[in-house]
Amino acid sequence: MAVSDHDAVLFPGSFTLKTAAEDFSVVPPFEIRAGAEQRVPFLFNSPHSGRYYPERFLAMARLDSNAIRRSEDCYVDELFGGAVALGAPLLAANFPRAYLDVNREPWELDPRMFAEPVPSFCNIRSARVAGGLGTVPKLVGEGLDIYSGRLPLAEAVARIEAVYKPYHETLKRLLTRTHARFGYAVLIDCHSMPASIRVGDNGVRPDFIVGDRFGISATAALSETAIGLLTGMGYTVAHNKPYAGGFITEHYGRPARHLHALQIEVNRGLYMNERTFQKSAGFDALADDLTRFSADLMAMPDHHFVDLPLAAE
Repeated sequence: MAVSDHDAVLFPGSFTLKTAAEDFSVVPPFEIRAGAEQRVPFLFNSPHSGRYYPERFLAMARLDSNAIRRSEDCYVDELFGGAVALGAPLLAANFPRAYLDVNREPWELDPRMFAEPVPSFCNIRSARVAGGLGTVPKLVGEGLDIYSGRLPLAEAVARIEAVYKPYHETLKRLLTRTHARFGYAVLIDCHSMPASIRVGDNGVRPDFIVGDRFGISATAALSETAIGLLTGMGYTVAHNKPYAGGFITEHYGRPARHLHALQIEVNRGLYMNERTFQKSAGFDALADDLTRFSADLMAMPDHHFVDLPLAAE
């Protein structure tokens, strides 16, 4: 499950990781929240809820401190935080999504962003790059440019080497350890979506969207159970559209190897004011529901995750 075979020495010129590392010299770029012992084969991941914006990054950006938060999955780590007391570790980003997006390939870069040419191995033609949402994002929110000019290529390399790679190494280690202990591992990738999202011909606003890469990243029983639990609580739930899961779900979900990954998107309108970024009155009730949801999901029998038909990968 290596995320990259390319080394920084392949890039022309010289660069240092010092600046990117110093961005998080006070606050770590990410953290593992866990109890004394992992009691369940589940791992929760919140890669987009980071809200520590380094001063150096803010000085590079053209947006103010509110506008730059438009892509942040605000408070998602707190919403799913109850899983930790239930025995599941939670990996949470402190770095913001506008700074670096770990739910992308490692070298998914937009060449228009940089002063120097990007190496040939970079993925410059993905739909995410075209939309301004590569590994080092160009845009936040509804098409707002983060930077006023081009960045040195070394800046992107430093962020990937100092933050992206350690994040994925940590995620892989947690999954490997979970699989070794329990015989399988289930990754719940936690996100939020704008309240403006609508699905279906009738334009229904979903409270949640459960994504399994259209059945590729997880056993059907996991998706069906997740949808059933949330629906049973009175929520409106969509499946895979418009969010089927990003790089993390696609990369780590390998059901034939007893590795399952499910993405869950929460509608921000349920728990916060998207204009002020303040929690709303519904926050605590939603967090309680998600703790109950997590407990019920983690109570699924083992056979749903290991007794699977053989399939080629």
